[in-house]
Amino acid sequence: MFADPLWLLLLVVVAALAVGYVLLLRRRRRDTVRFTNLELLDRVAPKRPGWYRHLPAAALIGALAVLTVALAGPMAEARVPRNRATVVLVIDVSLSMQATDVQPSRLAAAQAAAKAFADQLTPGINLGLVSFAGTAAVLVSPTVDREPIKRAVDGLKLSESTATGEAIFAAMQSVETFSQAIAGAAADGPPPARIVLMSDGKQTVPGGVMPEEEPRGSFTAARAAATARIPVSTISFGTDYGSIEINPGERTPVAVDDASMRQIADLSGGQFFTAASEDELRQVYAELGEQIGYEVRRVDTSRPWLAGGALLLVAGVGSGLALGRRFP
Repeated sequence: MFADPLWLLLLVVVAALAVGYVLLLRRRRRDTVRFTNLELLDRVAPKRPGWYRHLPAAALIGALAVLTVALAGPMAEARVPRNRATVVLVIDVSLSMQATDVQPSRLAAAQAAAKAFADQLTPGINLGLVSFAGTAAVLVSPTVDREPIKRAVDGLKLSESTATGEAIFAAMQSVETFSQAIAGAAADGPPPARIVLMSDGKQTVPGGVMPEEEPRGSFTAARAAATARIPVSTISFGTDYGSIEINPGERTPVAVDDASMRQIADLSGGQFFTAASEDELRQVYAELGEQIGYEVRRVDTSRPWLAGGALLLVAGVGSGLALGRRFP
């Protein structure tokens, strides 16, 4: 792929120069053999170096060909860091996060993995943080400064209930507010955004037969996110055998709800992941960081061609002076 492929037409001129050089050599050889006096031939056409006498011309013709390709602007696909993007990390802090099926606990493992995600994410990306239990709270608005994010993660506290839909709506509002704040400074509109939702259980707020389908439910919020073009990537964190002790001596099962988390991702256009340990959660965050922090773009790759052409040009001129004490 080339930015200006019309420059490649100059290769026809380069090819013509190469053909002209070959024809000139043949004509010189033909004119030389017309002499019948061998003694005179030795004086008129002394012995020349071998095949390497053609190196100067070959190097210069090669330089012209390589520089012509550089002028055409060769392009290639490459992974480049994103300079503009908004990511809101949404973390469940409901009581089920105290379960110890993930050592040392679901919450502690989530905190460690979230801080690692913040550190590894491309520096140019704006990262925000939302926590939720019975209600949702925007703890840190999107920013490129990772320290407020990590401090807020360290300060997460457990609470009752799970309002997943409210958490998605709060994250969307955070994205919208941030986008409006920078829209005037960005000529190409607001940056792309994504929500990363980590939860371990089923939504309990609002109530009802199908709480996810309520106006403030998680499925309704996922559809709204899709309309706003903010995909929600979900991480179902924990195991099926997790339990917590709410009343002394009484264990309450808190199995993960993969089905709901998958549905949220599907409805919003995001991706669904599962993690049953801190290591798996870190791997999921690392994969998301690669997807969010980098993008594939077509970039200019003409610099190596320019360097190669310049080196061939220097080699052609240098070898011409060394072999014949003249330019080729």
